[in-house]
Amino acid sequence: MGGMREHQALPPFHKLEVEPRAMLNRVHAVFYTCAILLLFYHRSLNLFHSISFCSFSFFLSLLLSDIILAFMWSTTQAFRWRPVRRWEYLENLARAIDDRDFPALDTFICTADPYKEPPMGVINTALSVMAFDYPTDKMSVYVSDDGGSELTLYALMEAAKFAKHWVPFCRENKIEVRCPEVYFQTADGACSDAIKVMYESMKDRVERVLERGHISEDQITSDEERNAFKKWSTGFAPQDHPTIIQVLLESSKDRDVTGYELPNLVYLSREKSKSSPHHFKAGALNALVRVSAEMSNAPVILTLDCDMYSNDPQAPRRAMCYIMDRNKAPKLAFVQFPQYFHCIDKNDIYGCEYKRALQINQLGMDGLLGPEYAGTGSFFQRKAFHGPPSLPELEVLDSHHRSAVSLRSRAVLSAAQHVASCTYENGTNWGSKVGFRYGSLVEDYYTDYRLHSEGWESVFCKPTRPAFLGDMPIHLNDVLSQNKRWCIGLLDVVFSKYNPLTFGITRISFLMGMCYAHYAYWATWAVPITIYGFLPQLALLNGITLFPKVSDPWFYLYIYLFVGGYGQDLIDFLIAGGTIKRWWNDQRMWMIRGVSSYPFALIQFTFKLIGISDFGFNVTSKVIDDEQRKRYKQGIFEFGVASPLFVPLATVAIINLISFIVGASRVLQQGKLEDFFVQLFISGFVMANCWPIYEAMVLRRDRGRIPMKTMVISIFLAWVLYLVASITLKI
Repeated sequence: MGGMREHQALPPFHKLEVEPRAMLNRVHAVFYTCAILLLFYHRSLNLFHSISFCSFSFFLSLLLSDIILAFMWSTTQAFRWRPVRRWEYLENLARAIDDRDFPALDTFICTADPYKEPPMGVINTALSVMAFDYPTDKMSVYVSDDGGSELTLYALMEAAKFAKHWVPFCRENKIEVRCPEVYFQTADGACSDAIKVMYESMKDRVERVLERGHISEDQITSDEERNAFKKWSTGFAPQDHPTIIQVLLESSKDRDVTGYELPNLVYLSREKSKSSPHHFKAGALNALVRVSAEMSNAPVILTLDCDMYSNDPQAPRRAMCYIMDRNKAPKLAFVQFPQYFHCIDKNDIYGCEYKRALQINQLGMDGLLGPEYAGTGSFFQRKAFHGPPSLPELEVLDSHHRSAVSLRSRAVLSAAQHVASCTYENGTNWGSKVGFRYGSLVEDYYTDYRLHSEGWESVFCKPTRPAFLGDMPIHLNDVLSQNKRWCIGLLDVVFSKYNPLTFGITRISFLMGMCYAHYAYWATWAVPITIYGFLPQLALLNGITLFPKVSDPWFYLYIYLFVGGYGQDLIDFLIAGGTIKRWWNDQRMWMIRGVSSYPFALIQFTFKLIGISDFGFNVTSKVIDDEQRKRYKQGIFEFGVASPLFVPLATVAIINLISFIVGASRVLQQGKLEDFFVQLFISGFVMANCWPIYEAMVLRRDRGRIPMKTMVISIFLAWVLYLVASITLKI
C-alpha cells in the first residue's frame, strides 16, 4: 500500500502475544474429555440396567442431554486453544504515514424505524464519527434509512447544520467523547454553554417533529429541503417507494465555521417494492456498498449500528495500524472492535454484555484466523466484498477516493440511484458471492463466515478505552426475542450447504469450523437445559433417583464435571474483567434462554422448514420509558407483558420450587439425603436462578411484574407435567 514515508525499516504498527493460559486450557481439556467419556460410560450402564421403559426413557433423555452438552463444550475449546492479545503503536503509525496519505473512509449507519430507533440516537452516532481524529476530506458518512422516513431525513438535515459547529469544537478542544448527547452529560460538557444551547435547540426541533409525525412548512428553511421532502408523495410507503438519495454535506464544497472541510454526509433510502425481496439489513448494507462506490469509493468501510456512537476519536487510526501493514493487508478483510454498551446496569441482569461472545471468544478466534464480524464497529477493506484475496482483479478495487466529480452532480446521483434500485441485483452475484451475504437473518455471522472460507482473515482490536458504545434492550421480552431471532438465523446456516461441521471444517480449518459451529448450534442448548430443568425434578416428586448416591464413587465424577465446567467459565469471565455478580447473572440468562428463546427458535424454525410460517426481521426497540429504566437500574427484571416466552420460565420456576419442598420433606421424613442429594441440589440451584421470577410472581406490585394470565397458564402447565409424569411412572 502506497503513501508510506521512505524508511529502510518501517517501525511495527502493532504487536501480538499469545495468552499464557492457552497451555493450561489444553491440559484442562484433556482431563475434562476423559471425565465426559466416563460419564457416557456411566449413562450407558444406567440404560442397560433399566428395569422399566419409563426409567429407560429417563436415562436416555439424560444421555441425549449430556451428548449435546459435551458437543457444545467441545466447540468452546476451539476458542480456548490459542487466545491472543494485540497492541497498536499509534506513534509509529504517525511517524511512518502522513495524514494526507491515509486511505479514505466510508462509514455506514443503518436505521429502519424512527419510532423504535429514535432519530436523535442516529444523528448522535453520525456526529460522533464525523468528528473522528481523521482527515475530514477523506471521510464520508452514509445513513441508510430502510424505513424511508422523512423524519429521519429531517433529523439528519439538522445534524448537518450542527456539524458545522460540533466538528471544529471537538477538534479545537481535543475532547475524547464526541457524541454530543453523552458529552453534554459530562462535567466539561455541562460548562459548554453556547454549543450546548445549539444542541438542545436542535434536539427540541427533532423531537417535536417526531411527536407530530410529519414535517410542516415552518420547519423547512430552504428550497433544497422543500424539494427533498416532495419525494414523500401520497403513494409513498416504507415497503414500496423509489430510491431517495440526499447529499447533506459535501466535503469539496461545505465548510465548518472555522473554514475547514467537513466530511460528506449522505442520506439513502433504497428503492423498495412489495414484489422484490429486500433481504433486511444485509440488503441495506449492499445498497450502501454500491452507492458509496459510485460517490466516494473509499477503500475502507466502517459499519455501525445506529445506536453505536464513537467513544474514541483515534479508532480509525488504530484500525489503520493493521490495514496499512504491508504484510497483513493483502489478506485482511476487516478489523473488529469489541461491542460495548454504555447503559448496562452495574450487575448486567440480562447478560446483555455478552462478554463471552463479544470479547472472550473473539480473542480465541483472533488466535486462529480472526474474530467474527459483530455487525458493528468493523473496519472493512472494500475489496473483501468482491471475492477471495487471491483474485488479481481485486487490486483494481483497492482504489482511489473519487473526489473530482461533485456528489451532487446529475451523473453521480443517477448512477447511485441505479445501483440502489430493487432490481439491480437480479442476475448478479450480490448476496451470494459479492457483498454482505443473504440466506440468514444473522448477516454479520454469515458474512464473516463466508469471508473466512474464501481465505480472508480478520483482526480483533481491543484497546483499553472502548472505541464504540451502544444501547441494548432493557426489557426481558426484547432481550429474549432478539436472541430468538439470532438463533433462527443461525439455524438457517445449519440447514444449508454451508453447515460449519461440514463446509466450515473442510474449507477453513477444524478449529475455526468448531468456533462457527458453536454459534450455529446455539438453539440446541434448549434440549439439555429444558431436560435438566424438568426431568430430575419430576422424578424427585415421584421418589425416583436418577443420579449416584453421595457414597457412590461415581458421585465424584458429577462433582468434577460441574465444578470443572463452571469453574473454568468463571475464571475466563473474571480474567476478561467481569465480576462474580455479572457472571452469575450471565449464567442465569443462559438458563433462561435455554427454556424460552432457544426452544421457541427451534419450534419456529421447524415451522419455517415445513412451510407453515416464515419469520421476518423485527427491529429491536431502543425506546425506553422512565419507569422501565428506573427498575432496570435497580436490578429488577422487567416482565410486564403476557409474552409466550415467559410461560416456560414461570413453569420451570414452579416445578423446581415444589420438587425442592417435596424432596426436602421426604428427606426429613425418610432420611434419604444420600439418595436424592444431586436432584435436590439441581432443584435448589435452579430455584436460586429463578429468584427474579418468584419475585415477579408474588412479591412485586409494579407494572413490570409477571401478568396474572401468564401465571395461570404456567400453574396449569406445571400441574399437567406433574400429572403426566406421575401416571407414566406408574405404568
